[in-house]
Amino acid sequence: MEALAAKLGQTTANVSQHLQAMRRAGLVSSERDGKFINYRLADESVLAAFAAIRTVAERHSAEVERIVRGWFDQRDEMEPVSRAELAARLADGQVTVIDVRPPDEYAMGHLPGAINVPLSDLEHRAAGFDSGQEIVAYCRGPWCVMSFEAVAKLRQIGFSARRLEDGLPEWRAAGLAVEAPG
Repeated sequence: MEALAAKLGQTTANVSQHLQAMRRAGLVSSERDGKFINYRLADESVLAAFAAIRTVAERHSAEVERIVRGWFDQRDEMEPVSRAELAARLADGQVTVIDVRPPDEYAMGHLPGAINVPLSDLEHRAAGFDSGQEIVAYCRGPWCVMSFEAVAKLRQIGFSARRLEDGLPEWRAAGLAVEAPG
């Protein structure tokens, strides 16, 4: 919880209160691990509810509409890859997949065979990529800007790159394989 609080720039007490309220509402479940409490979404329906709220916000909020059109749509010439297409290409070994989330998030679970390349390390690590293979970047979800930025950087230095249409939560919710600590 301390790590989450630090990432959010909030106090641990504040994050704890929010997580407890979400647990009482049935949105997350918790499990004690020694002195730590691990939280996760209660089930896939929570992610589906968030996606529905996101869709309503995109359609009915002028501010959200402006942000989506101004930021994301301008960058969608990056031609996102669907989950189904990426799963097939992974099975055929036709793609390099990079997870641009921070290492602690990657360690909690990632797409099969994905390489953790945080955005700040991308230019340095790109030299090790196969220039003949397309790279697909993903992060936290459809509004996560890190995958957009990764694709832009990779294209700028000469790679063929696209982004996953959404992120790890949606991949997992679709029942697709995730590699996680054992």
